[in-house]
Amino acid sequence: MFYHLSIVAIFLYGCFLVFLFLYSLVQLNLAIQYVKMRWTRAKKPVISDENLPVVTIQLPVYNELYVIERLIDAVCAFDYPKDKLEIQVLDDSTDESFDVAAKKIAEKQALGIDIKHVKRPERKGFKAGALAYGLDICRGEFTAIFDADFVPRKDFLRQTVPFFFVSDKIGVVQTRWEHLNEEYSMLTRLQAFGLDAHFTVEQVGRNSSHHFINFNGTAGIWRKKPSTMQGLGKRYHHGRLRP
Repeated sequence: MFYHLSIVAIFLYGCFLVFLFLYSLVQLNLAIQYVKMRWTRAKKPVISDENLPVVTIQLPVYNELYVIERLIDAVCAFDYPKDKLEIQVLDDSTDESFDVAAKKIAEKQALGIDIKHVKRPERKGFKAGALAYGLDICRGEFTAIFDADFVPRKDFLRQTVPFFFVSDKIGVVQTRWEHLNEEYSMLTRLQAFGLDAHFTVEQVGRNSSHHFINFNGTAGIWRKKPSTMQGLGKRYHHGRLRP
């Protein structure tokens, strides 16, 4: 009996070793692709303001009292033409954060910023449902999504939107996450290390190998319709947009 159990244990142990070896080979391949991509990365096109598309910023929030004002301030400070920027605060909140957001939104509207406070009649589908609801009423050709705890840089749209002009086939641009409190503790350092490895080696490696990458739910921008930029990709050449 003991002999048979030993055989089973050795067999299982061997299977796990083989699995870990194959997984390591996959990660090694992604690391190699990442290094290659660093030397052959696509150049960001130079797009004039008049050629920039309308972008809708979607902020799905739910009871985010302590970060909602910071988020609204950050996206309203984007360096992007005001007439081509729409902001949707998709607010499903049930606490005082709804009133806090409403006050902040009113302040931004008084400054001429196109920002809307969207309250669904019924909270269905949680975050995904809120995004879908906002998508039906937005005017943007592209939609950028940020969770409540994000603080995007002012040049986020300037750095991401032009890449859609490279090819009509680009449907999403996912950006890498940075960290506000990486040095706070050993736990935050380890979390930052894991996320950095995911966004650099894994995401870049998969994309450069023409494999599927996963959208991380925030800090990314989507093309709303397949035909939105049809033909513009063909006009892009050597880092500039052809007339």
